[in-house]
Parts: sequence; C-alpha cells; structure tokens
Amino acid sequence: MTVLEQMGQQAKEAARVLAVAGAKKDAALLAMASAIEAQEAEILAANELDLQAARENGMKESLVDRLALSPARVAGMAQGVRDVAAQEDPVGQVISGFVRPNGLQIQRVRVPMGVIGIIYEARPNVTADAAALCLKAGNAVILRGGKEAIHSNTAIMNAMRGAVEQAGLPADCIQLVQDTTRASSLEMMGLTGYLDVLIPRGGAGLIRSVVENSRVPVIETGVGNCHIYVDASADVDMAANIVFNAKTSRPSVCNAMEKLLIHKDVADRALPAIKAKLDEKQVELRGCERTRAILGESVLPAEEEDWGREYLDYILAVKVVDSFDEAVAHIAKYSSGHSEAILTNDYANARKFTAQVDSAAVYVNASTRFTDGGEFGCGAEIGISTQKLHARGPMGVRELTSTKFIITGDGQIR
Repeated sequence: MTVLEQMGQQAKEAARVLAVAGAKKDAALLAMASAIEAQEAEILAANELDLQAARENGMKESLVDRLALSPARVAGMAQGVRDVAAQEDPVGQVISGFVRPNGLQIQRVRVPMGVIGIIYEARPNVTADAAALCLKAGNAVILRGGKEAIHSNTAIMNAMRGAVEQAGLPADCIQLVQDTTRASSLEMMGLTGYLDVLIPRGGAGLIRSVVENSRVPVIETGVGNCHIYVDASADVDMAANIVFNAKTSRPSVCNAMEKLLIHKDVADRALPAIKAKLDEKQVELRGCERTRAILGESVLPAEEEDWGREYLDYILAVKVVDSFDEAVAHIAKYSSGHSEAILTNDYANARKFTAQVDSAAVYVNASTRFTDGGEFGCGAEIGISTQKLHARGPMGVRELTSTKFIITGDGQIR
C-alpha cells in the first residue's frame, strides 16, 4: 500500500468509530481548541518558516496575508473550533418520517459522509476549520495543504491529533498529507476505495484541476469572480462605501468583489466618487473605454481576460453598461457563481436581479463580503460551494452529512 492508501485505510477505520461517537466529538473539539492555544508558540514559529520562504519566493503580499498567523489569528482559530463544538450535532437528526399503508415506519436520517478529502492552498486556518467541521459531522478527514503552509499545517495538526487521542477518539480521525507535490494531489483524486468525497479549496487552477481529474466525487468550492452592479437609481454615497468595502476590506478572499458594472445613467456621478474611495487603498482600475473616458488615463485598458479573472488583489475591472439586462447578461457570461450584488432603489430591478442571477449568494444593497457561514448565522464553513448538487453556498456541519432511510417493520414482506 502507498502512504496515502494507508492513510485512507486508517481514516475508514476511524470513521466507523466517529459515526457513533456522540458527545465524545465535542470533548475532542474542545481539547483541540485548548491544544491550539497551548501550542501557540510552536505554531507561530512554524508559520514564520513558511512566511520567510514565501517572501523569498516572491509571493504577493495579499497572499502572504492569507498565509500569516498572529496570536490573534491563532486565538481566533481556537475559538472557531469551540464554536463548531457548540453547534447542534447533525448526526441522527430525523429529516422526515412517515408510515406507509402496509405499516412500515420510514425515517430519513442525517448521517456522516464517511471519509472526506480536502485539497487546499496557503491558508493554515483551514487546517483547524476543516478538521473541526468534519469531526463534528462524524467524518474522518484527510487534509492535503499546499507547500507554502506545510510547517504551519503540520504544527496545527500535531496539536490537534494529540488532543483527539486524549479525548478517547482515534488520532486518525484527522490526518495531514506531508507530501505536497502534485503527485500526492493526483493520488488523492484517485482514492475511490477510501474517500467518499473530495473538496478542493483554493484558486481557480486548483479547483479546475480537481474537477477535471478526480475520480472521487467532488464538491466544487471557492472561486469568487464576484460582481457588483450599480443600477441607474443607486445611491452614489452608498455605492462608493459598499464597493470600497467589498474590494478592499480583504482582497485576498473569495467573497471579495472583482468586477464593477455601472449603469451609464449614473456612471458620470458614481465613478469619480467610487474611484476617490478606492484611491485610499491604491486600487488598480482596469476599465472599458467609457470608464476610461470618465476617469482618465490612470485607468488601464481592460482586456477580455480581465472579465473572467479572480484577482485576489487590489485590482478591479470596471465596465459601463447600457442597461440592467446587459449587466445581468455580463454576469451570466463571466461569473463563477459565487456572489453578486445589485445596488439600487428600484424594487422591480432588485427582484429581477435576485431571480435572474444564478449564483450561490445574491445581494441587494449590501457588500459581497458577507458570504460566509458565520455571517449567515450558519457557523463555520469549509468553503462556499458554487455548484448545485448536494450543497450550495456556505458549507457548514449540516452540509458535510448525507442521509439514509431507516425502515422499521413488524414482519412485512413484498
């Protein structure tokens, strides 16, 4: 057996224990949180090794921010695990129940998926989040992070595995792949005998590779080519504030705004106000010809490839549109299905936008930055699912379960 096959076998054995672990899961999660806090110094020292390597390799500062840990972020990681422990256990919940005419009692019950594989990039907090969410839902998990965060991920995982074992559950409920080469990713995509589902969390290239190459069922998450459309009736001050927040509050995350569409009737007033706000963070604008005519040569020409890109940086592409319908058509063509917003005082247009725009989260007069399990009141999430099968939007504990039918009879035969 290969190393990954051995990990898969260990995960399957651990998953059988987890399926009936009950309150032990919460005890393990609380122990994990305490261990993360207790080993803060080791985690931060490991993270510093990753940061040094990232800067030596020329990683963009916006991506370094995603990689970086601090005492506050470590504390937030631990609190996130505690928050997962505090959630209601979805395993065993009866979704529906009924009695057939022949007397059979049929219940549809929530159950763990089994073994989940997660391939992700340079965000070490995902290691704690993913482990906690999968464990709470009764799943064993095999995590494969990127090479950029291997020291951080290893330190976090070591702390959590020891805590899980002390709480009376198998340490192999949560495992980390140490091999960060492409070969390990490809092997995970073929572990059909061990993994029940594979979840990629990262940039467009990673997700495309997993979707195209995996033989394990995939839940697609993450890429956020998010749009904000400023309608003709929009309040200009509100639009400037929302665009500024959606683009600059944390540009390296998937719910950050990447594209601005603006109706021609409000463009002359709104674009200068929006640019003035974005200039505070030196946001690079790439615009269509009409945008450049209004804002001047400081705006770079937008190329065709700009409309489909997720920048994850202080870059924003801007297009002036002739109509509401043109804005919706543009979003339909280029959106990744993550989050889109309309800023408007026209009730009919707001209703049409929410009906016609086919994304996981659709906003009226609010920032796309709210697309998050915690902000939606769903608790922590493994990512934002941009597909339509099984789960869509923030994937929390409930979305990491499946269902089965339990049928009770008293001798019925067919």
